[in-house]
Amino acid sequence: MTVQTPPPTPDNSDLLLVERAVAGDQRAFELLVIKYQRRIERLIGRMVRDTDIIPDIAQETFIRAYRALHQFRGDAQFYTWLYRIAVNTAKKALMDMKRNPVISENALRGVDDEDETSRVGHELTSDETPETVLAAQEIAQAVNAAMEALPEDLRQAVTLREIEGLSYEEIAAAMGCPIGTVRSRIFRAREAISARVRPMLENQTGKRW
Repeated sequence: MTVQTPPPTPDNSDLLLVERAVAGDQRAFELLVIKYQRRIERLIGRMVRDTDIIPDIAQETFIRAYRALHQFRGDAQFYTWLYRIAVNTAKKALMDMKRNPVISENALRGVDDEDETSRVGHELTSDETPETVLAAQEIAQAVNAAMEALPEDLRQAVTLREIEGLSYEEIAAAMGCPIGTVRSRIFRAREAISARVRPMLENQTGKRW
């Protein structure tokens, strides 16, 4: 009776690619770049307003990651480890240019096929009217503005949780702080965003479209 080896999980798959890359397999690292380049560029886009420099910062991120690849031990997910490098690289770039980190509205929207806000301009569904689409746009813009107004630590925490879908443990590892601090930052960020958006939602109550 042969025992089948279970298929590798994403975490194990990344670790295997890292091990192969460290051993000199350049194609293995290229696969990691292909897998995470879009997510890393989106993350950087939430920190910088100038979209022209996003590819450069992403490239520098992967160069730094490649040079430090031997330090990755698999204690955290590879993406969490890579995210920390991306954040530090973006911060350094912003400091070099004497710019303050801000969220790009287009980046928050994701410029992504899966992003709900990208539906604006597409054919309306049976439940949508121009008025409801406009209301949704206004609320999305209010959320973006509220996110941009957050302190950097709150913005990073809620972005990783709500947009990237990381667990509290992963966020704690990425941000280098206790889980309790992560929970507090996310709670405060949600409260701030809610306070900004709630009046708009209340204004929509009772309207017939």
